[in-house]
Amino acid sequence: MTTAPGDEAGSPDPLHAPPTPETGPVHLAHTWEEARKAAFDGATPIPPGRVPLGQALGRVLVEDIAALHDMPHYASSAMDGWAVNGSGPWIVSEPGQRLAPHQASPIVTGGLIPPGARAVLRSESAVLGTDEDGLPLLQTGGTARPGEPRNGQHIRKAGEEAVEGDVLVKAGVTLNPAHLAVAALAGHDDLLVRGKPVVKLLLTGSEVVAHGLPAPGQVRDTFGPQLASVVDMLGGIYAGQERIGDSYPEWLAGLEDLPPEVPDPAALPADVVITTGGTGVSHTDHLRRAVAELGGRLVIDGIAMRPGHPAVLAELPDGRFVLGLPGNPLAAMMALSTVGAPLLAALGHGTMPPIQHVPCGTTIEPEPGRTRLMPFRLLYGMASPAKHTGPGMMRGLASADGVMVVPPHGVQLGEPVAAFALPWGPPLPVPEPAGAKPKTRAGAKGATRTAGKDAAKPAGPVDWSALLG
Repeated sequence: MTTAPGDEAGSPDPLHAPPTPETGPVHLAHTWEEARKAAFDGATPIPPGRVPLGQALGRVLVEDIAALHDMPHYASSAMDGWAVNGSGPWIVSEPGQRLAPHQASPIVTGGLIPPGARAVLRSESAVLGTDEDGLPLLQTGGTARPGEPRNGQHIRKAGEEAVEGDVLVKAGVTLNPAHLAVAALAGHDDLLVRGKPVVKLLLTGSEVVAHGLPAPGQVRDTFGPQLASVVDMLGGIYAGQERIGDSYPEWLAGLEDLPPEVPDPAALPADVVITTGGTGVSHTDHLRRAVAELGGRLVIDGIAMRPGHPAVLAELPDGRFVLGLPGNPLAAMMALSTVGAPLLAALGHGTMPPIQHVPCGTTIEPEPGRTRLMPFRLLYGMASPAKHTGPGMMRGLASADGVMVVPPHGVQLGEPVAAFALPWGPPLPVPEPAGAKPKTRAGAKGATRTAGKDAAKPAGPVDWSALLG
């Protein structure tokens, strides 16, 4: 039988902690389901906005892309060679000048067709010589075919792809690189796209080091390498990070979001600030106090779950959300999945992240009052809790196929249990409907009959969890 690893022994628990000047009276934490719903329902989708083409990849287009001019907007050469007027031989003229009959001038692919030109003779089909006076004279030769060049040959006409006003891409598509290229050809510098939350990170902890082997009392930064990517996977726009220590003035300054003395035109205002650490009830945990001093309100103040129970979601008067993640890496990821995923989905016009069910590969004991989030691995189609899943560990999550949502009353072996996929992983397999017939190979009738007579019927689900390394 399996029990979920809790937070560190002796760590403060806001669900049962006594009141303090910073935390106020004891509160009842949200259940796991309530926390997800509160995060999703409390956010209003961000309105559409214009973004430069370089930032539009993957965004949902709100306004049709129409041609602002003819495409191409001038007649150009499709080949390297010679722009010619009439039949040859041709007298060679300077590039860019109007061509009289029987004149030619050199041209490159994409070059502007000069006035008077009727066709382009490819370089491979041209022979440049001299006339009886020693002047340059162009004739067909080489790979030229009879009658080459015909009028209009190897000329890209203006408006060949589209004329001004043509709709090139309909609203509602998710923009890919080809869409952006079409928009650029059509003359656009920016596009109107569906709103998407801008997320900034406020990473805390004076004991955190970003490089090398940490000394005793120090820990390596696990949030810097992963949070930016996870924010992107959850539908946010990562817009940078700030690293601070553990003092209250640093926390307050980090959340104030004061405009810089020299504004960066490319900087985007944050819709969500994700903080790490500082959500407990010790003298170094300042998130709630800073939110209160800035006039904000707590939307979620603790969740009845493990790991990640001290997660906090607050809203500031300027409309920014502050998502406070616990300092332990696995606890933080579970809090981000519980609160951050629904929040970013709602702000970005998405739907509530899906939950489905998987058969549990072991028996999990009850823990009254707690939902437990357990990274699991699929073994023979059943979800078995991964090892190395303490709140401060990441090894188990790194090899997991998803996360089980174990209710307070526990789960029996083989019983369906709610689960969700990881942001970086594939979707969870959809279980076959009850009563579905097993698939058999054609031509294996004899083997099937033999198996039916001699093989013993399975006694039920088997606990495979012991096979996990």
